[in-house]
Amino acid sequence: MTTRSPLAPAAFPALPDIAGVTRRVARARYKEWDRCDLTYVELAPGTTVAGVFTRNVCCSSEVELGREQVKGGNGRALIVNAGNSNAFTGYRGREAVEQIMEQVAGHLGCDAREVFVSSTGVIGVPLPKDKSRAGVEAALTAEPCSWEAAAETICTTDTFAKGSAASAIIGDRTIHVAGIVKGSGMIAPDMATMLGYIFTDAAVAPALLQDMLSEATGGSFNSITVDSDTSTSDTVLLFATGQAGNSTLTTRDDPGADALYAAIRDVALDLAHQVVRDGEGASKFIEVQVTGAVSDESAKRVALAIANSPLVKTAIAGEDANWGRVVMAVGKAGEPADRDRLAIRFGDHWVAKDGLPVDGYDEAPVAAHLKGQDIRVGADLGLGEGRATVWTCDLTHGYISINADYRS
Repeated sequence: MTTRSPLAPAAFPALPDIAGVTRRVARARYKEWDRCDLTYVELAPGTTVAGVFTRNVCCSSEVELGREQVKGGNGRALIVNAGNSNAFTGYRGREAVEQIMEQVAGHLGCDAREVFVSSTGVIGVPLPKDKSRAGVEAALTAEPCSWEAAAETICTTDTFAKGSAASAIIGDRTIHVAGIVKGSGMIAPDMATMLGYIFTDAAVAPALLQDMLSEATGGSFNSITVDSDTSTSDTVLLFATGQAGNSTLTTRDDPGADALYAAIRDVALDLAHQVVRDGEGASKFIEVQVTGAVSDESAKRVALAIANSPLVKTAIAGEDANWGRVVMAVGKAGEPADRDRLAIRFGDHWVAKDGLPVDGYDEAPVAAHLKGQDIRVGADLGLGEGRATVWTCDLTHGYISINADYRS
């Protein structure tokens, strides 16, 4: 990995083992690098699965197949390749994925449709079948590994491995949730903006699991943006092994369902924030909150217009309290807004209200806020009760350097 992001957590968190989840890594050498680039996760029989995927119409075969596979509701294995996205590779790419699915299914004695595959990396290069077969074979027989090793293996331009965990009580059982994610660039909400995998030992019916993941995604993975670009490979999968021994949850009204959902939501949000904190070249973590919109949906579109504005992001990178750029972004969003009701703040400091700079505006406390690493930007439209929060990062020279050299 490259130099660790200044916004990174101090260390990879301690994640609990999830009963029914076994992690292994191997080297398929999809790029000219000397590190593991293939993560294999074996799941206990009876594991249920839910998924959300990119809407990019140039998506990979992995995404196309995954969308169909989750409808079956069962998962026995996960294979994640780093270094090659296998997207825009036609029938060759699909054959490579099907080969992986069949190879793992043969090893486990399960249906190939229960083997989920993801790939990340360069677009337009078919996944080499020979390297794939050898890499998968090595992974199937490798020693079990840590969560951190599994998370590191799926990284590309990431500067740190990302993981999160939470727990919940269902009846007399303590349920564990743990997740890993990779993502740093090509990050924009349209599901899922990354590769993310969440695991729980709870027993949950597939339909309820899908409902929980879809809802959790809206306020986490679909509320972050680094560069407004939606990847061809974006996938988030949620697996429930059922090994905790709780009575199977089937509806949101079941005792303990709300607690489990809260744990899944917390893990998803933490992982999403870590992706932004590892945004390519990022030096600032930015929260954008919009209130007073005509609806929550309208507020989110306005918030994303602010968060995706290169002018806003570069001003914050330069620690410049140029609130006029926020006004511009609100106005260009195409949503209901009234210049003479608009209010803008940085941190807790209002800089403009009712379409005017506030009386006695003092830029010093705003400038001090912008010198920090965690920045808050707010816009109140004064039109209704709609509100939304999204998270982004600043735009620095580092982003250009990373992406100018991405294929080398």
